[in-house]
Amino acid sequence: MKIAQQLKEKNIAEYLIYMWQVEDLMRANGCDIDRIRQAIINQYPEEDRPALEEWYTNLCSMMHAEGVVEKGHLQINRNVLQNLTELHGALLASTRYPFYNAAYFKALPFIVELRQRNGHKDEPELETCFEALYGVLLLRLQKRDISPGTAKAMEAISSFMSLLANYYDKDRKGELKLDD
Repeated sequence: MKIAQQLKEKNIAEYLIYMWQVEDLMRANGCDIDRIRQAIINQYPEEDRPALEEWYTNLCSMMHAEGVVEKGHLQINRNVLQNLTELHGALLASTRYPFYNAAYFKALPFIVELRQRNGHKDEPELETCFEALYGVLLLRLQKRDISPGTAKAMEAISSFMSLLANYYDKDRKGELKLDD
């Protein structure tokens, strides 16, 4: 919970990937608070457990209510992706951010290729990027090799997503000027 709050303030892209990981951890434990308590909450110091249990209980309830116990993402996470998508569109439409446009167009061939490979040609571009970043995270956690081609794609996508997260932070602070 504290990690999620800190990431949301510091880096929205890392926050979203973290929250996807939390969703998967909850699925791995059947969205059952007793199992989550045993596997996750009890690993934390005693004083942190009540707040964590409340957080995980609320997330479990939301996952059940929203029908994402098996797959999919919570509405709170889809809202973050939607906000990032709106900002992405605004940044592309603005003439003030040529480096953002350059990073996007450098990543675009990899995004298109990933969408064709995973069969989700109509999937939003940013969702494809986050799925790729999350997939690589899972590969690293499993200590599996990442091919040079994937590493090259991830470098471009990572740079692009990092810029977007940076602009999101500036926008949130009122420091981003989109109009000319």
